[in-house]
Amino acid sequence: MPLILPLLLAVVLFCLGVYGVLARRNAITMLMSFELMLNAVNLNLVAFDAWRLDTAGQTLAVFVITLAAAEIGLGLAIVLLLFRGHGHVDADAARDLVEVPGAAEGPGLVEATDRAASRGPEEAS
Repeated sequence: MPLILPLLLAVVLFCLGVYGVLARRNAITMLMSFELMLNAVNLNLVAFDAWRLDTAGQTLAVFVITLAAAEIGLGLAIVLLLFRGHGHVDADAARDLVEVPGAAEGPGLVEATDRAASRGPEEAS
């Protein structure tokens, strides 16, 4: 089999994965698109391995499969927590989960800290 056929298939798979990540907002669809891109990389590794009659590509492909399994396990856990907490898996709506620096130290927390510091050690106990 000529090398160009698996490489073309890998390019198509990778482009579909990039399109899925950029165009879709559903977190599960985005995870599937990441997996599609990783499988395109695996196809390239195995194709070059068969072309060069070497085993390094297969070893790297097994490593990438392992990483993909770990990534999908962690990603599905995050998606499950997002769904339980908010009832959706929309990536755009999940942007409000980002913590703003300094927001945790709101005025109420700062006032409570100042009051505790002004009391001194004998009043705190």
